[in-house]
Amino acid sequence: MKTISIQNLNKAYNKKKGEKFFALKDLNFEVDSGMVFALLGPNGSGKTTTINMINGLNRPTDGKISVMNLDPVKDMKKVRNLLAVVPQETALYNDLTAQENLMFHAQYYGIHKKDWHSRVQHALDLVGLEKRKNDRVGTYSGGMQRRLALGRALLTSPDILLLDEPTLGVDVQSRNAIWNQVRNFAKEGKTVFLTTNYMEEAEALADHILIIDHGKEIIAGTPKSLKDKIDKNTVSLSFHDQAAAQEAVNVLENIYKLKHKETDIEIQLEDRKEFFKLMDHIHFLNDKLNRFEMNEPTLNDVFLHFTGRELRN
Repeated sequence: MKTISIQNLNKAYNKKKGEKFFALKDLNFEVDSGMVFALLGPNGSGKTTTINMINGLNRPTDGKISVMNLDPVKDMKKVRNLLAVVPQETALYNDLTAQENLMFHAQYYGIHKKDWHSRVQHALDLVGLEKRKNDRVGTYSGGMQRRLALGRALLTSPDILLLDEPTLGVDVQSRNAIWNQVRNFAKEGKTVFLTTNYMEEAEALADHILIIDHGKEIIAGTPKSLKDKIDKNTVSLSFHDQAAAQEAVNVLENIYKLKHKETDIEIQLEDRKEFFKLMDHIHFLNDKLNRFEMNEPTLNDVFLHFTGRELRN
């Protein structure tokens, strides 16, 4: 089932002299139930704007948004009952305890009073904060506050979870706990829509990735299909001495793209299958080979390849 559908979505803002700035331009994508969908892009590319449009906080200039066959603007109340958001800012009450924060939000979300305690307890258990439930949130670490914000979002048992950089600035343990909850949520057949600047997070969690820049789609696909699109399979060879390295260079330089420095050679391959051909070419030097490594492209390589390496403000 398509839980989120975006068709020809545009968001424009008027500038001086009648000009328009497009935060989003002709954006199209669909998200299935049970999927973790990651939206990636440089700062200012339109990621948070997209989340705000799905949530009904921002109206499109034109185009169509459907959340479980509902319009987020026209059917805002129904859509809000189906999804939950974890924004970049946790927006918790520091002077209240974790339990008090969740009790307040249980009331705010309209959860039936008889279910308040059980829902709050369940949320605390899910994010591993039951033992600290009576401590003021102001005493929590950043990672604990992020986990509590996730627990707050799960109070209503939503069908769709919108996560805007959910592990921003958290420790490794908290990040791992949040990742596990995201995976479990998707395993239940529900939908996770995720933005992140951490490529390892997208690779660990996402079933499908969309990279945008300046509000436009750059490329989309599974993590594997995106990595397959860039020519970054390399093999690093290190020999016992420079003479052996030079012998290898003499054999390989007309076959592969390579870099050679003293006893080390880096060779660029078209794909992993070429690795075995490479080793056949230099089998006579195997006893002089000190080390070899096969290096595959990462999502970080993909991201920089398609969005560039220049710094963004």
